[in-house]
Amino acid sequence: MLTYQCKAENFLHNEKDFQLGFLSSEASNPITAHLDRDFNESSQKGVSTLLRVDQALVPVARRALADKRFAKLRTAIATALSNKKQIIFSGCGATGRLSILLEAAWRDYAKPEVKDSVKSIMTGGDFALVKSVEFFEDYPQFGKRQVEDMNVSSGDVLVGITATGETASIIGSVMAAAERNADVFLLICVDKDVPMNRLKRCKEAYSHPNVTVLDMPCAGMAVSGSTRMQSSTLEMLIAAAALEEAVGHGIADYAEAFKQMLNNLEKPENVKAIANYIDFETEIYQQKRLITYLSDEFLLDILTDTTERSPTFMLPPFKRIDKIDAPSSWAFVKTPCCPTPEAWRRCFRREPRCLAWTQGDYCAMDTAALVASEIPEISIMDLMKIEIGNEVALDRSDAVEVKISATRDEIKIQTADKLFQIASHVVPTSLRLFEHLALKLVLNIISTGAMVKLERVSGNWMTYLDVSNKKLIDRGIRIIASQCKMDYNDACHQLFKSIDELAKKDTGSEKISPVQYTISKFNSERQGKAKC
Repeated sequence: MLTYQCKAENFLHNEKDFQLGFLSSEASNPITAHLDRDFNESSQKGVSTLLRVDQALVPVARRALADKRFAKLRTAIATALSNKKQIIFSGCGATGRLSILLEAAWRDYAKPEVKDSVKSIMTGGDFALVKSVEFFEDYPQFGKRQVEDMNVSSGDVLVGITATGETASIIGSVMAAAERNADVFLLICVDKDVPMNRLKRCKEAYSHPNVTVLDMPCAGMAVSGSTRMQSSTLEMLIAAAALEEAVGHGIADYAEAFKQMLNNLEKPENVKAIANYIDFETEIYQQKRLITYLSDEFLLDILTDTTERSPTFMLPPFKRIDKIDAPSSWAFVKTPCCPTPEAWRRCFRREPRCLAWTQGDYCAMDTAALVASEIPEISIMDLMKIEIGNEVALDRSDAVEVKISATRDEIKIQTADKLFQIASHVVPTSLRLFEHLALKLVLNIISTGAMVKLERVSGNWMTYLDVSNKKLIDRGIRIIASQCKMDYNDACHQLFKSIDELAKKDTGSEKISPVQYTISKFNSERQGKAKC
């Protein structure tokens, strides 16, 4: 068995393609440098700080919408629709959930004869909507195979979405579609020359004649590296605008409509309502109680934010009914309208598309070693074990129920005895784009604010971080280096030492972030030396 020193040295020397500190999307955003202090001063101040970062997206969106590459994307989608070809959005993690949401929004809008024209590929399949599939994003083979399973061909359009521009599984889907003569677009939130000049996989993909890269550099996220926030917001706006304009149902000025939405959310009464709800939810967690969100129409939107809290803040993931001893997720989502199988169909607006790959499939992709001990449980059967329907959840009998609804005019968050109203007054569009965006932003702010108040963020770094793939290992190393004032190599060794120590500890059902564990241990040792 390899020692932690050997594992650290292997990462330092052999995984340079996943050391991404040079990307602007991974940087610390100066606007939120003291986010923890802002929320400690008042939740309203913290909410206002987060909304300032979103406002910085407006000029970025304006430039992207005026770009000839955006026009090319819009035209390609229109041509594919007229020729009855596929339009496929492909993403991983936050952008995978965005891809699924874009497909669902299309299916709500489209006539029956074209509902199936727009599809989504999420790395790991639909199961990854509720729980990221460990290590899948590190391998282009998985993205390639999912494109092959979709039978992508000439005339189809594939839109890869990745904040950093380098996610291996998305690069795999992009290359596979390009080699099948599809029209391929890549939406990224960094200057394309940066990953192209540093990473071989990006240079190959960006240089392919069938690939058009629309880069939209938008600087650091509100919580450093958390691409579920600003980058996915920007990519949702641009992708949905292209789709709406392609069918001739666009609006006059998407950037202005986006700005108007943000201005409305920034009104004092709305900031106060969001802040008051953050305080409410924080208090519930401090009491060691759970939250169960209830929704129907916006079930997918709420699922997206809620499930993303697990890897970002090291919270328990959604609990399967066959994992009795697993801890319950702090927040969960259910619909009171129907049983789980129908709830999943209503969520996706279609039958779920999960992966049922066998050992032979993994062997064919040259990834059998990755699943040598156990094939990932990510099939439709596994998805159905996460009961989002109206079944009674015994482990959540004492959970606080929170109903969430949204219209073009307001977002309502209703508890048993309190109503929190956020007046959004968004511009209507065919895909209800700004209703989805307003709800996304409010949920992102709520979940981030509650975690900041629970001290799971330091400055604007997510110190309670899972390290389930190589990108997150790198991010964890950089967080440790920043918080403990040490260089990257030393931080790498400390992280792998912590991973090794935690593997030997009996932590019960609690999963401990090796990043936070390392920082806490280092601070304790430093304080001990200071006393001496």
